[in-house]
Amino acid sequence: MSIEQLMPIIVIAIIIIALAVLFTFIPVMLWISALAAGVKVGIFTLVGMRLRRVVPSRVINPLIKAHKAGLGVSTNQLESHYLAGGNVDRVVNALIAAHRANIELSFERAAAIDLAGRDVLDAVQMSVNPKVIETPFIAGIAIDGIEVKAKARITVRANIDRLVGGAGEDTVIARVGEGVVSTIGSSEAHTKVLENPDAISHNVLGRGLDAGTAFEILSIDIADVDIGKNIGAILQTDQAEADKNIAQAKAEERRAMAVAQEQEMVARVEEMRAKVVEAEADVPRALAEALRSGNMGVMDYMNYKNIDADTDMRDTIGKLTQDNEENDDNHNHTK
Repeated sequence: MSIEQLMPIIVIAIIIIALAVLFTFIPVMLWISALAAGVKVGIFTLVGMRLRRVVPSRVINPLIKAHKAGLGVSTNQLESHYLAGGNVDRVVNALIAAHRANIELSFERAAAIDLAGRDVLDAVQMSVNPKVIETPFIAGIAIDGIEVKAKARITVRANIDRLVGGAGEDTVIARVGEGVVSTIGSSEAHTKVLENPDAISHNVLGRGLDAGTAFEILSIDIADVDIGKNIGAILQTDQAEADKNIAQAKAEERRAMAVAQEQEMVARVEEMRAKVVEAEADVPRALAEALRSGNMGVMDYMNYKNIDADTDMRDTIGKLTQDNEENDDNHNHTK
């Protein structure tokens, strides 16, 4: 085929490629949809979105939805929120829900809530339909020492004005738990808590626990009350056991001191006995020296021996008498 014959085919191919690139870069169908919905969006605005790396459908579709709902939201607002990393579709849905529920919510506040990481649509829905938060069992001890466990149901509504910077559910649960423990602890007896559990909810609800949180507490209801351990008795038992251990330790200390004193006395007696034995060993030598030196006569020595023999005899008689008395006592005791 000649060049003249190929030229029409080449031109058609170039036109097709150009149209494909054009329709790919310029969302013509999206532009037509916007025009059909009554939203005035220029074709060059869509091209500019492409150049700014903005997905046009992520902005135009929510814009059409907002326009149909009667919201005055501009393309620049949605595009700037998209570029900031926000969820445009969720913000528009929240604005529509708030508009239908007659809740005052501006685009700037909704965008701020979304960029803060909170689900703005869920917050609006929670403002219309309050949420119930159920706490785990919270244990408190009454004045009489009985443990009381209570489970509470907290009905909260989202506070749109405090969603940015307000505390979450964990803070609400912690504050309610603190109030429950305080109320139970101030009760004179656990029976009063069982008889009147709504006193806990009234006391806790009157403390303004939702201050600084992203919620408004509507009601606090006690779902269940249970009796736990007798903490007072357990503490008294532990104290008695500790006192007993202390007394045993002191008694053991006194016994050890008595044993030490006894051993010291035994050592002293043994020492004195050794000195007596030593002194008795010196007596024969002293007698012999006295006889040799003439300081003691033979009669004096005989008198000394007689006295010594009499002393031994008295000791023997005394020991026999003591043994007989002990045998009689043992015999009588056996009978």
